[in-house]
Amino acid sequence: MPPRMAPQPTPETQHFWDGCKQGELRLQRCKECSNTYFPPRPFCPKCASRDVEVFKASGRGVLWSYVINHRPRPDLGTEPHSIAVVKLDEGVQMMTNIVNCPQTPEALKLDMPVKVTFLPVGETALPLFEPAEG
Repeated sequence: MPPRMAPQPTPETQHFWDGCKQGELRLQRCKECSNTYFPPRPFCPKCASRDVEVFKASGRGVLWSYVINHRPRPDLGTEPHSIAVVKLDEGVQMMTNIVNCPQTPEALKLDMPVKVTFLPVGETALPLFEPAEG
């Protein structure tokens, strides 16, 4: 099975991918209006300020939405896999995959607590999510 495709960081996303490589989920927050946002960009999408900061997120959230993909992908094998949206405790939503649990509607419950885990890929790592205990 070929490896998963590695992301190609840009100057705007480099901090995010550097954090993933170090096992940290990094988000951005506007210093003007306190808006936290994702995906990475050099300005606040709410007020357009460029006075933004990068911070380490909790890595926790809930399963907000998902589909189970049954079509094989060369880099993921022949088993079904989830394509999910996780709502992080910081309020932003992130598209990802849910791993380390059965890929069934019985196991993938909406509002299920999840936590980030990282899959090394090339020079960085991909943020995936798994069920959180308790």
